[in-house]
Amino acid sequence: MKAIRILGRNIRDSFKSVFRNFSLSLASISCITITLVVVAISIILSYNVNNFATLVERDVTIVAFLDVDISEEQIKVVEHEINQLSNIESVTFQSKFDITDEMMESSETYKNIMSSWTEEENPLQDTYLIKVTDIETIGDVAASIQEIEGVDIVKYGEGMVEQLVSVFDVVRHITYGVVIALILVTAFLISNTIKITITSRKREIDIMRLVGASNLNIKIPFVFEGLFLGIIGSIIPIIATTYGYTALYQNFNGQLFSPFIQLVKPEPFVYIVSIVLLVIGILVGMFGSWHAVKKHLKI
Repeated sequence: MKAIRILGRNIRDSFKSVFRNFSLSLASISCITITLVVVAISIILSYNVNNFATLVERDVTIVAFLDVDISEEQIKVVEHEINQLSNIESVTFQSKFDITDEMMESSETYKNIMSSWTEEENPLQDTYLIKVTDIETIGDVAASIQEIEGVDIVKYGEGMVEQLVSVFDVVRHITYGVVIALILVTAFLISNTIKITITSRKREIDIMRLVGASNLNIKIPFVFEGLFLGIIGSIIPIIATTYGYTALYQNFNGQLFSPFIQLVKPEPFVYIVSIVLLVIGILVGMFGSWHAVKKHLKI
């Protein structure tokens, strides 16, 4: 019970100290707010860029053209063999008549040409549209499909797809690196701002030492003070992230540079980002205070 009372008193005193030294606390809160806003923007941009890359990769499809004279039984055998391959997400059959209908609906020119075709005159080929779970192995899957009896030609944009995957991998690494770098810079700026705040109260720390307070008892109030600074400094970035991103999503109907970039849905994305910002603010605030006080307690 005594430990709980001491902890409660430290938390209360720390909260009061934030407002008692408001001018110094304001500097720390402002630093936390500004840097966390930058971190929030970088996280949102990074996640949406990676989401765009993932959606593009998912849309890459292998098209397997079947032999012109293939029978219904052989078509089913081909589908069975494709499904037996690893890394297959979905297999969709599209007959040459379905393809003809789609082309006729898309253009009057096609309609005028194809409407006179009989079943025997139709030169198109039945196809299978195959999506893979891991795009990096799409070349191997395409090669395996090509070896299946009854498959004439396999196309998936070979060459271009591999380049696309390489570009997206580079983009992912860059965005991850930028976010990590910004978080580290944020931690450095916030920590140093809090250190300046604690340094200006060196006399207060010295008085606590003179009256016999232990190092732990001196550190704890300042650590809680850093926690409160982190929480208060996170409020504006969290509000800006939650309402700002939601408004952006609604105003653009979920598509940026429509229809090229599909934005991530606000929920639960904005809540996850908000939690990340709050955790960064709290941890950096507590660590900055702990480290600054520890420096003054060295004999």
